[in-house]
Amino acid sequence: MYNHQEIEKKWQKTWKEEQLYKTIEDPKKQKFYCLDMFPYPSGDGLHVGHPKGYIATDIIARYKMLKGYNVLHPMGWDAFGLPAENFAIKHKVHPRIAVEKNIKRFKEQLEKIGFTYDWNREINTTDPGYYKWTQWIFLQMYKKGLAYESFEPINWCPSCQTGLANEDLENGKCERCGSEIVRKPMRQWVLKMTAYADRLLDDVKLLDWEPEILEQQKNWIGKSHGVEFVMKLMYAGKDKMKDVLRVFTTRIDTVFGMTFCVIAPEHPLVEKIVTHKQKQEVESYIAAAQKKTDLERTELKEKTGVFTGSYAINPFNDAHVPIYIGDFVLGGYGTGAVMAVPAHDQRDFEFAEKYGLDIVEVVKSVDGSSNIADGAFVEDGILVESGEYTGMTSQEAREKMADWLESKGDGSRVIHYKMRDWVFSRQRYWGEPIPLIHCEHCGVVPVPERDLPVLLPEVEQYEPSGTGESPLATIDSWVNVLCPKCGVKAKRETNTMPQWAGSCWYYLRYMDPQNTKALVSKENERYWNQVDLYVGGAEHATRHLLYARFWHKFLYDIGVVSTTEPFTKLYHVGLILAEDGRKMSKRWGNVINPDDIIEQYGADSLRLYEMFMGPFGQATAWSTNGVKGVRKFLDKVYGRCQQAWSQQSDEKNRKLLHKTIKKVTEDIEHFSFNTAIPAMMIYMNTLENTNVSQEDMERFLLILSPFAPHLAEELWHQLGHTDSIFKATWPQYDPELAKDDEIELVVQVNGKVRGKLLVSPEISKEEALAKTRADETVQKWIEGKTVVKEIFVPGKIVNIVIKD
Repeated sequence: MYNHQEIEKKWQKTWKEEQLYKTIEDPKKQKFYCLDMFPYPSGDGLHVGHPKGYIATDIIARYKMLKGYNVLHPMGWDAFGLPAENFAIKHKVHPRIAVEKNIKRFKEQLEKIGFTYDWNREINTTDPGYYKWTQWIFLQMYKKGLAYESFEPINWCPSCQTGLANEDLENGKCERCGSEIVRKPMRQWVLKMTAYADRLLDDVKLLDWEPEILEQQKNWIGKSHGVEFVMKLMYAGKDKMKDVLRVFTTRIDTVFGMTFCVIAPEHPLVEKIVTHKQKQEVESYIAAAQKKTDLERTELKEKTGVFTGSYAINPFNDAHVPIYIGDFVLGGYGTGAVMAVPAHDQRDFEFAEKYGLDIVEVVKSVDGSSNIADGAFVEDGILVESGEYTGMTSQEAREKMADWLESKGDGSRVIHYKMRDWVFSRQRYWGEPIPLIHCEHCGVVPVPERDLPVLLPEVEQYEPSGTGESPLATIDSWVNVLCPKCGVKAKRETNTMPQWAGSCWYYLRYMDPQNTKALVSKENERYWNQVDLYVGGAEHATRHLLYARFWHKFLYDIGVVSTTEPFTKLYHVGLILAEDGRKMSKRWGNVINPDDIIEQYGADSLRLYEMFMGPFGQATAWSTNGVKGVRKFLDKVYGRCQQAWSQQSDEKNRKLLHKTIKKVTEDIEHFSFNTAIPAMMIYMNTLENTNVSQEDMERFLLILSPFAPHLAEELWHQLGHTDSIFKATWPQYDPELAKDDEIELVVQVNGKVRGKLLVSPEISKEEALAKTRADETVQKWIEGKTVVKEIFVPGKIVNIVIKD
């Protein structure tokens, strides 16, 4: 066994002293920018699940170094926002002090694992030199009309006492504390993210991301093509009103089947159209709806509603349709009102059945076989009972009906998005101050750029006020300023930015962290360009990733960056569960500290095991016995390097080495670390009592080094090298030696596996079929049968198709 504590401390110290991982821009070398989603430094420190993504990017970074790339692999801290502030409140310590202490703890833990981070480029979102540029970006958005003040109802967390964006909710509750959200009208600053909706959607095709993440992005943006049209109103079914109801639909072809319509509880017409008879029932319903989040309202399986007492007039057939209020309709989406066609929408079908409303079929399947007795027919088809449009296809009718509405001036073709503008204000202390000033004469005035950063003042009391205002509002000496425009008394904006602000652009600051004149120089941005590989949690698919893409596109528009997307390739990290199969939590007492694993088995064992556990994106349960297994492998590597070397390796070993180099190279490229490691283990198992040359062992140490850098570095030097192994070159494999002598050919009969044959990888179709027919196992399946077809897929299968 080797002394991992001695070896790992020795090489971590040496790498730091020699600044092995210091990154300098070098136009002569091809760059590779490898990035982890930086953590918020919570007080609990890391558990063994946290480093999984960091280990993967470190393997890639070291591999790319050995391939000759100039690698940027930085680390920093996402330290503003609710997580840090809630921790500070709980432990009765100032957020700044808590963050500094937590960062020190995180950094100590990360350094023990032996990462390639260039700590000269470390960033911290709470550093005024950093958030100066976060504020600068906000100001550019404000000047371009992308930041605006709103007084609409927002998601309010009564526990965290702050407003939240839709993306900050989890299953309709506060993502941080789990509290029920209430809808509360408040003054907010909002970023007009919907202005970039089309570009965010269209540019998904440029991204080499996992399909499920891309799909989540598309669904969250939620682009819908449809028609908006107006319907005249009748109060209590009698008097016509001057107001009209504007309705949005994606299925105007079904309009003759509309038997009711539904408006949002917050629709401005509610007060006007609710009859006296229905008033009490409506008020109770709306009060209940206000306690639900947008997500809860749209995801509820059972749709509910309440009749207003009034009716709308269908412009196509003059039918009077009752108007309901339903919380599944959102005031901020479309017009806040929808036409309901129960025969051709399952939600409307169930609603109609529940409240005894008519169900009128107006679209049939092309073959006429559709039946709405048990549910809605939701596909396109042929129109029936639809006046002059009867007999048309759905597509044709949609065009004709939209033309008719537009010709009358009663409607138009429109596009709507599910994604809302980003509620950007937080009524908390621990965040970037919003650089705006309110003047009674001039209105809202941006802080001059020369006065940035607007510093977050030091305070003793930072707990949320509970009044809907930030704690900053009580600091008169900070709030009261002179208007930069007219010079009279004015007040600072007291809301702060959300925790996501600093993470929207942090990857750019790593490119040029010491720059005081710009957030990144044009030269450095053009050199490092996009992030080549980005790794982090899948939970950020509809928050951080969407926000960062939005900010990046804006920065592209104002000439700060040269690309339209920030992250070229992205992988998500599968969770590491506790040994009991549950998520690691202090509540369950199942948290495993990486420090303990490193102390007992070594950092290389931790690194190797976390990559060995299973496919990178899958959740897997921790097993300390598994760590012991990889440690035995490392001990075997160390032990073999203490033995004598031969002039030349045995032929069988040489071939296996080149196959292993090929396998590990391909697996690293495809993020298949869990299959690369067994390949190296198999190679080591064959070396026992065989001849191995020092040159071949050095090749093996090179492919092992990204996974177990400390041991590889130690053995590399024991073999007589004076430079770091990471200044060497990744080994090439000989294609002839890497070829398999035999492969396994799967034999199928009528598509079912009936046998396997060991054959030459270059076997011809004729030879493969002859061997298959001669195999006794296969013969019993085809004997006495007529062979209809024989299919040969080189290197994979033979499939014999038979019939009796």
